[in-house]
Amino acid sequence: MRRPFAQVDVFGTAPGTGNPVAVVLDATGLSTAEMQAFARWTNLSETTFVLPPTPGSGADYAVRIFTPGGELPFAGHPTLGTCHAWLDGRSAERVMQECAAGPVQLRRTAGGLLAFAAPPLVRDGPVDAEDLAHVLEACGLSADRVVAARWVDNGPGWLGVLLRSAEDVLAVRRPHALALKLGLAAVTAPGAGHELEVRAFFPEDGTVAEDPVTGSLNASLGQWLLGDGLLAEPYVARQGTAIGRDGRVHVSAADGDVWVAGATTTVVTGHVAL
Repeated sequence: MRRPFAQVDVFGTAPGTGNPVAVVLDATGLSTAEMQAFARWTNLSETTFVLPPTPGSGADYAVRIFTPGGELPFAGHPTLGTCHAWLDGRSAERVMQECAAGPVQLRRTAGGLLAFAAPPLVRDGPVDAEDLAHVLEACGLSADRVVAARWVDNGPGWLGVLLRSAEDVLAVRRPHALALKLGLAAVTAPGAGHELEVRAFFPEDGTVAEDPVTGSLNASLGQWLLGDGLLAEPYVARQGTAIGRDGRVHVSAADGDVWVAGATTTVVTGHVAL
């Protein structure tokens, strides 16, 4: 069956500099196994499948989000990329997405970017000594480079570590062994053009991958850093520098929510046989 398809660059400063997501815009009738097989075939960090919303949910559409290795309850750049693709030809300023983690609000910012409201954290709080020691060993970091660490899990499972400098973040080599999803961040020096430097690592098929630009992690970092007064809003996070990408994530707060925004650009469009 031919199904409408788009591949969207999210958070990039230009097409091809952010994080791509594959979007199947009509997944009606596909089984979980078929979705997973297609996500494995695209081999992108995430592939999404748009479905009709649950009746009475108030959502505009439902989405299922897959990595090559499994399904996620929520992910940030797939949320923005899917909404961008779904909006093609539509003029809605506010959208409600339904996903396994629950409803997610989206809106257009004054600057024309798409933004989502950060979902609540499902795991929050201190990191135990064993987990922090594992992170430090995996990353080759000494304890004196760490400002703070905490769980910032909004579905995918992130553990966040705030380092002393952007140079510390960029100097970390990709870990060879990592048993959890890790976000590294540092507040940048004045005049850098962005306020936060971010990197994200996650175990995948026996190796450790680095994500180019990560909406879910930046959402949960925003909830942590703004909530604890470690940054003021609005701010811009840069991510992808260490792997040749040039992502920018715009974080703000309004009406009690942290909002995560970024550029979205359709790079590929057409149909897939699925």
